[in-house]
Parts: sequence; structure tokens; C-alpha cells
Amino acid sequence: MREARGNATFDSMSRRVPYDQTQRARALRNNPTNHERKLWGILSRLRPKFTRQLPIGPYYADFACRQAKLIVEWDGSQHAESVGDRRRDDFLRGEGWDILRLWNNELDENPEGVFQAIVNRAAECLGGTHPQPLPSREGRERRSQ
Repeated sequence: MREARGNATFDSMSRRVPYDQTQRARALRNNPTNHERKLWGILSRLRPKFTRQLPIGPYYADFACRQAKLIVEWDGSQHAESVGDRRRDDFLRGEGWDILRLWNNELDENPEGVFQAIVNRAAECLGGTHPQPLPSREGRERRSQ
């Protein structure tokens, strides 16, 4: 099946992610909650890179680091003991992802702790290497000329 959009024609069979999922992810990225916006301010500075609202199968990961295969899920109280979340987590773990679930109040009360929890989990997923290595020139003394 071919779809025409603008000047381009796309073959829907060759898309990695179905068009409707891409559009939904884009809409979620463009309308973040205040907590998601605040967390993105933290995660967008990390290396390896995180992405927002990544479609994985039928689900969307709030924040995902592809290199570490780590998903950071950001939840409010409506997610407490949710059967749907357990089913979703089982699917994502089956796809090889590790999931770190955090709560809105944690970011409000301890943003530095949230940052450290994410960095530590990313390091674990990467086999113990620090997810933010020093830049190549940092720590070197400047040579005199």
C-alpha cells in the first residue's frame, strides 16, 4: 500500500514504525506534562542519549535510551498497581528492555536523587561503564607553546 503525503510517496510496508504510531508519539512529545518536561530537562543532558515517547510494539516508552536498552517510565498515582502496566512491562522486558519506574512526587521532592537513580541504572545496563564519560580534553593540562 502506498501513501502520498506532500510531495513524497511512502511505502507503508517499508516503514519501521507504522505512520499512526509515529503521529501518536509526535503528539505525545509535543504535549508533555509538567513532570515530563522537567524530567526531559535532566535526561536531555545525559549521554548516551535518551529519546521521548519511543514506540515499542503497541506501547510508547516515556523516555528510552536505546544504547542501554533502558526505559524510564514516569507515572502519577493513577498507575499504582495497574494490571495494564504489568502487562506492558512484561512485553517490554520480553523485548529486552529494562524498566525504571519513577513517580511524580519523587521529582518534586528529590530531583538530584532522580538524576542519580537514572544515571546508576543506565550504567548497570551498559555493563558498569559510566553513562557520561569525561570529554576527551577534560582533565588534561594545557601544553606550553
